[in-house]
Amino acid sequence: MNDMKKNGQGKMDRREFIKKSSILGAGVVMSPLLAEKRKNLLTQPGVKKNPPIENVRIGFVGVGGMGSAHCRNFLGIPGAEIRAVCDIVPEKVERIQELCVEAGFEKPAGYTKGKFDFKRMCERDDLDLVITATPWKWHVPVAVAAMRSGKHMAIEVPAALTLDGCWELVETAEKEGKYCVMLENCCYDRSELVVLNMVRKGLFGELIHGAGGYLHDLRAIKFSDKGEGLWRIDHSEKRDGNLYPTHGLGPIAECMDINRGNNFDYMISMSSKSRGLTEFANKKFGKDSPQAKMKYKLGDVNVSLIKTYNGETITLYHDCNLPRPYSRINMIQGTKGIFEGYPDRIYIEGLSWTDDKWEDFDRYLHDYKHPLWKEMGESATGAGHGGMDYLEDHRLIDALQKGRLPDMDVYDAALWSSISHLSEISVASNGKPVAFPNFTRGAWKTNERIFLTDYKY
Repeated sequence: MNDMKKNGQGKMDRREFIKKSSILGAGVVMSPLLAEKRKNLLTQPGVKKNPPIENVRIGFVGVGGMGSAHCRNFLGIPGAEIRAVCDIVPEKVERIQELCVEAGFEKPAGYTKGKFDFKRMCERDDLDLVITATPWKWHVPVAVAAMRSGKHMAIEVPAALTLDGCWELVETAEKEGKYCVMLENCCYDRSELVVLNMVRKGLFGELIHGAGGYLHDLRAIKFSDKGEGLWRIDHSEKRDGNLYPTHGLGPIAECMDINRGNNFDYMISMSSKSRGLTEFANKKFGKDSPQAKMKYKLGDVNVSLIKTYNGETITLYHDCNLPRPYSRINMIQGTKGIFEGYPDRIYIEGLSWTDDKWEDFDRYLHDYKHPLWKEMGESATGAGHGGMDYLEDHRLIDALQKGRLPDMDVYDAALWSSISHLSEISVASNGKPVAFPNFTRGAWKTNERIFLTDYKY
């Protein structure tokens, strides 16, 4: 728990928790995971800087849609070398091998001998970094295998599905002294970085509230017989909560200095009824089809409310089962103004041209363009998701080459991803508050920023 004290044996002091629960009225729900001492916790949490790596040798696990996109990015980043590729589908591995050869590199080794062949790949002694873009449930096993074999790790979102998985990432990274980065590309998007630039320059004043989410009609994808459709629908059948929290949350967390002087305290979560997937299946497959008869546990809309230690609030949405345009909301509000995305619009008191009316964001995109986009924007043109994928990949290689800390660390990966499990706990307990784990064991109070701090604001 964030503010729980520990006695000499490292056990959590429940008195502080009970006191806090009474203040919250309904009480904070705890899972057994949060009430017990974690094993193998280091007395001094934190992963230290590693030595620079001139040429970063990469192994990929999972080269479907996003995995392939990352591979293409790394083929154009100086100092990145793809040495090995692993996937359960041999044709996918062969495709990446061909891309590497066409780009003028040596053919990377292929690993296709079943679901656990990634372990054999991770044992290679010529890899510095392993990247995984597998189905979610494999993220933690791949990451742990890679770090235990002495490799840095980068994981597609979410990094973990359970609190135990989040802790396992933290504990393994600390024990092995290796980086474990979650590839949250939305932190590098153009508008998000303009807003971050403005936040750090103080234009929004003191931050008060944020709102974000993943609002994306995924019905066709979930019922597809290929790609994510082969596994994503399973989560909708068995789970109810915010299953995909980090796209909307990551940029807000960076603006609010989460894990670096601020932290998430507790959250509540509730889900609507489930109708969207059943109605879609009725129309697509017929009322008597297995898809239409399936019971889907996931509510069509999940809404979670987070309270931070510094007093800000965040509303977070998950909305993937209904017809709608895409949105991440991307809202930041402070004592001097507000920004809201989809479409981008802004109001800054004393700076906007008209009082009490939204202003178009175009001039702010120009006037407060983030230094990263000034420097790398042209190189990112044409890359996935408007260029933000290339920027996140380039920044990771740049960090490893220069020997600086990556922009995000294992504590960000664990904290942001923990919302999935915590939201499920809160939904199952009729929306009762759930406290966040203290992954940094209090170090968040004094941690310095790492996200894009090599640029001046």
